[in-house]
Amino acid sequence: MFDLTGKVALVTGGSGILGRTMCAGLAKQGATVMILDRNPESGEALKAEILASGFQADFFETDVLNLDILKAVREKILSKYGHIDILINGAGGNMPKASIQPDQRFFDLDVSAVRAVMELNYFGTLYSTMVFAEPMCEQGKGSIINISSASAERPLTVVMGYGSAKAAVKNLTQWLAVEFATKYGEGVRVNALTPGFLLTDQNRFLVATPEGDLSPRGKLIVNNTPMRRLGDPQELLAAVVYLASDEASFVTGTTAIVDGGFDAFYGV
Repeated sequence: MFDLTGKVALVTGGSGILGRTMCAGLAKQGATVMILDRNPESGEALKAEILASGFQADFFETDVLNLDILKAVREKILSKYGHIDILINGAGGNMPKASIQPDQRFFDLDVSAVRAVMELNYFGTLYSTMVFAEPMCEQGKGSIINISSASAERPLTVVMGYGSAKAAVKNLTQWLAVEFATKYGEGVRVNALTPGFLLTDQNRFLVATPEGDLSPRGKLIVNNTPMRRLGDPQELLAAVVYLASDEASFVTGTTAIVDGGFDAFYGV
């Protein structure tokens, strides 16, 4: 089950913390993985790592906020590989200035940081889907996986900008699922993955102290997670591979939540 042999899988933000985990996991299941990232050094290094492990990968320097670059990358991939079967919109992230700490006022918010977070998470997903989903719709088959967040399921304190952006991504996921299925057939599916709280470089400033201990917010998160721990990026792979595979042929417009029970728990 969940064999991805013969499929060409694109991962934006492919050399980031979550992206590289998903690239390696998809490759191990037989996919030919396209690592799309702004950083050529880390992207080429990941490509070499996957190839050295006996799997298939390629790297394309990409800016998800530049439609011309995205279209050029699409044409290179189609010219070399002939088709696109899977798109994971993994490019995203938060910025400290788009968050509001307990000692900060909403009225002093850095709006430019919120705009940057919205552009990267929402418009980066929108633009990439506009470009890479087009050949999927033309061939009548493909799987698109967007990355949502626990902060999109219900609002969380502090991460106002990031939560707003990811809520928009979740809404876009459902809208696209309906749009593509009704206009291009049941073979084109759009779903989202909601990771719970993982300890990564992206959110370390929120959940850990400089010494490596849990911050007060980190302790609050763990105490409100029934499994009583933070997750590991590797624990997302089963859901990603399932949604990407043909075994999920009747699954579209949904969100797979991998969060240790956080979304199910209200503290009582």
